[in-house]
Amino acid sequence: MTTPRPRPGLDPELHDLLADLPLMSGLSPEVLAQVRPFSSAPVEPLLEGRAIDRREVTVPSRDGEPIALSVFSPAATGGRTTAAPCVYWMHGGGMVMGDRFSQIDIPLEWLDACGAVVVTVEYRLAPESGGTIPVEDCYQGLLWVAEHAAELGIDPARIVVAGASAGGGLAAGVALAARDRQAPAIAAQVLIGPMLDHRNTTASSRQYANEPGVWTREMNEFGWSCLLGGLVGDDVPAYVSPALADDLSNLPTAYIDTGSAEVFRDEDTDYATRIWAAGGQAELHVWAGGFHGFDALYPQARIAATARRTRTDWLARALSA
Repeated sequence: MTTPRPRPGLDPELHDLLADLPLMSGLSPEVLAQVRPFSSAPVEPLLEGRAIDRREVTVPSRDGEPIALSVFSPAATGGRTTAAPCVYWMHGGGMVMGDRFSQIDIPLEWLDACGAVVVTVEYRLAPESGGTIPVEDCYQGLLWVAEHAAELGIDPARIVVAGASAGGGLAAGVALAARDRQAPAIAAQVLIGPMLDHRNTTASSRQYANEPGVWTREMNEFGWSCLLGGLVGDDVPAYVSPALADDLSNLPTAYIDTGSAEVFRDEDTDYATRIWAAGGQAELHVWAGGFHGFDALYPQARIAATARRTRTDWLARALSA
């Protein structure tokens, strides 16, 4: 009999909430086909009762395929005299599921708190579209936003890239690409439990394996294999797997948070450490007892409410700096 690997336990409140949630131990093409239709919820209920203007646009990808963007702006009241900050949102879903409205409640809180315009991007998913396609879709959408900042009422000096899980990894990849290509300017990056390292070799990735969970080592391997296809070793670009980047200098200030009880804990902690080592600025939070995506799945839990409030406070400071 194999002795269980020691690991941090769940926050007690999260433990009780999670007990009622059906959990999976892995993904397969067959399971993915079943869960994809349920990987996002309609956005309309989140907009009810809020003074928000919505606009849908389509922009071309690098290969000519259309990329859908949804733009949510604080409703015009006639009193605004300055351009608004912008949060450019990349959704989670392990690179294989979800859509541009997944976890959209998080940036909509920032619209309310900071008066930010929220733009969310419909990047193409793996395995149908792998390699650099998802991150390049996100980058092209961001370019369009920066080029149309005046039209959108956005301050081009206050554009933030943000995302959760796979979207956090894509946000990190977009920040690297924007730095290397010298456009567009990014004021900050918010990486929420980001999926940063395809190698899946950390202690935390091994701790959360071989049993059902919200996002397990086995599920992570499936997501990366769908994205990378046959890419291995030096063929994997750092924009796709940002932990591979040799140089993390000159990046926008970063907010990185993760849970102590999740697969991504160690790669996220290492990414923040390497930003500091390169002379950059990052704020890192490891929420004790948090599992992957805890703050999105159970926002009413005490630890989740604290994590979301702390993140919003940091963003407000970053946008006012």
